[in-house]
Amino acid sequence: MSNSSFDYYANRQHGHDHAHDDHAPIAGQDEGPPSEYEIMSRAMQELLEEKGLITAEEVRRRMELFEEELPYRGSRVIARAWTDPAFKKRLLEDGKAACAEMGVNLEADRLIAVENTPDVHNVIVCTLCSCYPRSLLGMPPTWYKSSNYRSRVVFEPRAVLKEFGTVLPDHVTVRVHDSNADMRYVVIPMRPEGTEGWSGEQLAAIATRDTLVGVTVPRVRAKG
Repeated sequence: MSNSSFDYYANRQHGHDHAHDDHAPIAGQDEGPPSEYEIMSRAMQELLEEKGLITAEEVRRRMELFEEELPYRGSRVIARAWTDPAFKKRLLEDGKAACAEMGVNLEADRLIAVENTPDVHNVIVCTLCSCYPRSLLGMPPTWYKSSNYRSRVVFEPRAVLKEFGTVLPDHVTVRVHDSNADMRYVVIPMRPEGTEGWSGEQLAAIATRDTLVGVTVPRVRAKG
């Protein structure tokens, strides 16, 4: 296959006519105006603060907890999938139900887990906004929300992956999966060689957010 070989999976059966979530080009800022969802959220926060029901400090602390806790949920799910074949099977069959087993309740109706293999590499995007499994991976990074990433990863995924340091062999097919309001994705990366006997905590440490989106692959530091 040529370097441009890839598949694009756009799931439009439910459409994108929803209140968008809140991406800069990979090398620049491109946030654009706040979405309707962001404007409503800010207005609600200000109203609750005016009524004395919450404080700005409480909101800040809650956001810090959100950022600290949620990104590790997805890592723990993947670490278990690497060590528990039965769980991985359930994750591939019904991602939302499998995550619920680990206490992760997804905001979307469906979570589809896609598995990387020696011949297939999966990448996640939301081309029209920034649909993203926040309950699993935390807040979406700026690059994921940028128009640069959302447009380019569909048409030149290998070039985008290379900018993240991910260079794939020519025979590997790149599959780009387009999320929507009701359907989110997570990548099950290939478990690296040399991790036999690792604990779940060690495995979770290399199953980073970017590997679960598919822009990078898990890496094991060489001993030295």
